[in-house]
Amino acid sequence: MHAYRTHTCGQLRKDQVGETVRLSGWVHRKRDHGGLLFIDLRDHYGLTQLVVEPEMSFFSAVEHVRQESVICVEGSVVARDAEVVNANLPTGEIEIRIAGVEILSEAEELPLPVFGEPDYPEDIRMKYRYLDLRRETLHKNIMTRSAVIGEIRRGMEAKDFTDFQTPILTASSPEGARDFLVPSRLHPGKFYALPQAPQIFKQMIMVSGFDKYYQIAPCFRDEDARADRSAGEFYQLDLEMSFVERQDVFDAVGPVVHDTFVKFSGGRKVTQYPFPLIAFDESMAKYGTDKPDLRCPIEMQVVSDHFRGAGFKVFTSILDADPRHEIRAIPAPGGGSRAFCDRMNSWAQKQGLPGMGYMIFAEGEAKGPLAKNIGPERAEAIRAQLDMKAGDAAFFLAGKPEDFVAVAAKARVLIGEELKITDLESFKLAWIVDFPMYEWDEENKKVEFGHNPFSMPQGGLEALEAASTDEDRLAIKAYQYDIVCNGYELGSGAIRNHRPDIMYKAFGIAGYGKDVVEDKFGGMLNAFKFGAPPHGGCALGIERIVMLLCDQENIREVTMFPMNQQAEDLLLDAPADASPEQLKDIHIRVVPPIVEKKD
Repeated sequence: MHAYRTHTCGQLRKDQVGETVRLSGWVHRKRDHGGLLFIDLRDHYGLTQLVVEPEMSFFSAVEHVRQESVICVEGSVVARDAEVVNANLPTGEIEIRIAGVEILSEAEELPLPVFGEPDYPEDIRMKYRYLDLRRETLHKNIMTRSAVIGEIRRGMEAKDFTDFQTPILTASSPEGARDFLVPSRLHPGKFYALPQAPQIFKQMIMVSGFDKYYQIAPCFRDEDARADRSAGEFYQLDLEMSFVERQDVFDAVGPVVHDTFVKFSGGRKVTQYPFPLIAFDESMAKYGTDKPDLRCPIEMQVVSDHFRGAGFKVFTSILDADPRHEIRAIPAPGGGSRAFCDRMNSWAQKQGLPGMGYMIFAEGEAKGPLAKNIGPERAEAIRAQLDMKAGDAAFFLAGKPEDFVAVAAKARVLIGEELKITDLESFKLAWIVDFPMYEWDEENKKVEFGHNPFSMPQGGLEALEAASTDEDRLAIKAYQYDIVCNGYELGSGAIRNHRPDIMYKAFGIAGYGKDVVEDKFGGMLNAFKFGAPPHGGCALGIERIVMLLCDQENIREVTMFPMNQQAEDLLLDAPADASPEQLKDIHIRVVPPIVEKKD
């Protein structure tokens, strides 16, 4: 018999009754029932109930062993009585009558309970992550993550992609976030950077003549943590293809994403492939965001014309102040109660807006201050445009769209949830396409790249050369795209700009001279000068995919050893001070930050 186990704690069934077995695991829970001691023994695979009879010589030792101690037991498999069968447990029809026990590792008093999974402060969970990982939910999430990655790998390789690894120590690259810098011992005063993404390397792989690349790539960005973004590091499905157009990329990765979601959805509905394509401008107009939650069927509409010259002076004055201003309506099917409308108005005020105007549609008329001020004909025209019925309502926001769309997007989602018209038992996937190549930098009063500077502009060099004004340049679209699901951006990508002449021109429009481009991206430019194939790809966040599939709202719940929100590893106390010897070896002197004195 094996020294520690003949079976796992999730393996035994009723057809093994009578066998003598040996199990090892953690003491998950203990219960004393009239002299009989019951123990739930847990390992990676599941739970098995043990029974210890009071006449056993080791009864007292087992009775006093703490939860989460590691024990090895030997005993016989017996069938549970019908009235105590646990149908929720795969091993619920049997139990083990213990004949012998060995305490392999006794646990001290626990700083974090495992059984029951009560809420606990994040700092305790991070410091004792190995205990946290013993909890069923987190343990299951991590196993799901591994299975999702395995499914993605199989899907990519079935489409003839090859797994290549790109460097971890590389050069600094302006990807939009701060780099993690690594000092060089052999080159004093110089630094490597950890890759924010394998962007340049994967394009170089295409230039090198390899056709389809993918990688589950580690990425490093020195940016603040939030619920859907890890502090410091994360993993992404990174892929690139040669001689492709946008649809080729979609057809490569889209079915893999679909099949992965279907496999791990738990029976929830998943958008059929091909996923819908939604233009960026349309997404911003209808949903107020470029990562819409399509489970909610509500779509915003522009209703400015109904308020021009009307009696509601607040809205008419806003429209008259600037031709870019507009009025948008958010339909609320079934929301036609004063209490609900007042509650939403109060919510908007807490978001920093003056409020949201509203109309309540009753049989044959519209009610509320807005309807009264603009009159029945205009109110009826709004009702007809929005296709509202008796018992419905609509909310209105006015001004410069970029000043209110973020709140409007949240309001749309909240209304859908409150009125129970959002399909929460589904995964709604879509591609957001046709992103603007450039955006306006209000602080510096200049045109700047909007999404990814390495993207091919739609229309190529001709479109860039024809744009003679800032307004023209801001109208240029790029072959950029995001894949979104349930209000989250899962990933983004583009058809790349593989021509040096277009790259010089594109960067020039954003204010970067030829010398700057050659200094920052000389390696890529030189490669393109020796024959670069048209290529494109994308990258999808592994943690966000798993977070959605595991019904979690925080990315740390699907990461084995995450940092906390302050980018600290409380388990191993990182970041930590370096010793004088270490600093000397890499030619670094630490200069403490200057703290300004307050008067």
